[in-house]
Amino acid sequence: MPIPDDVTGDEIDKDVRQELLSLPKTLAEDVARNLVMVARLIDEDPEQAYAYSRIALRLASRVAAVREAAGFAAYATQKYAEALAEFRAAKRMTGSVELWPVMADCERGLGRPERAMAMAGEPEVQKLDKAGQVEMRLVAAGARRDMGQIDAAIVTLQSSELASNAVHPWTPRLRYAYADALLAAGREDEAREWFAKTVEADKDGSTDASDRLAELDGVEFVDALGEDHDADDADGTAGLDADDEGSADKA
Repeated sequence: MPIPDDVTGDEIDKDVRQELLSLPKTLAEDVARNLVMVARLIDEDPEQAYAYSRIALRLASRVAAVREAAGFAAYATQKYAEALAEFRAAKRMTGSVELWPVMADCERGLGRPERAMAMAGEPEVQKLDKAGQVEMRLVAAGARRDMGQIDAAIVTLQSSELASNAVHPWTPRLRYAYADALLAAGREDEAREWFAKTVEADKDGSTDASDRLAELDGVEFVDALGEDHDADDADGTAGLDADDEGSADKA
């Protein structure tokens, strides 16, 4: 597959670059460039990212970083069995438990929430850093919901991290999951409170908490421009006011 000339391979993380030193120089460069393409495309075009990951895997299947990248690309395309196999391989190579939460989420994707719950109780969870433990809590709560245990999901999410006023990268997702679980349980007032707290923490708009909050508040978004055109058709007025209102709506 073609790779843009501006992709040199030097863009990859230094730890990954260190792993690739075990390969011949030209091969290492080829693998690195494919890994860069995986990272570039995994959000906007996961299928293409997956294709690049397969090339990297074919070139260097004994490199843990390559197996991990292939796992995430497969995960992004919902190939959960394949992702789980790659994550397990990476874990065997490194001995790290960092991938434990996403491995458990693959079990959910395969329709095995009970296995995800079992993994949430394994000793590996205690070896995770704080972000990893929060991620594991989110996966466990999702597994509870998969099994129809909404109240248990709510309890699973209740933690010191949820109660804290400090904002971390994982805070919006944790608050959002809690709000969504509350809403699913019919606890609308509490859900509204937690969607509002999510909005406060989610400065980058990584969730749709603001839309969910507006929905709970009964806010309806109206296409003002469309309404004005309807009015123009009815009374023959000019389109200037419609343009003005449309601009105000966008602002």
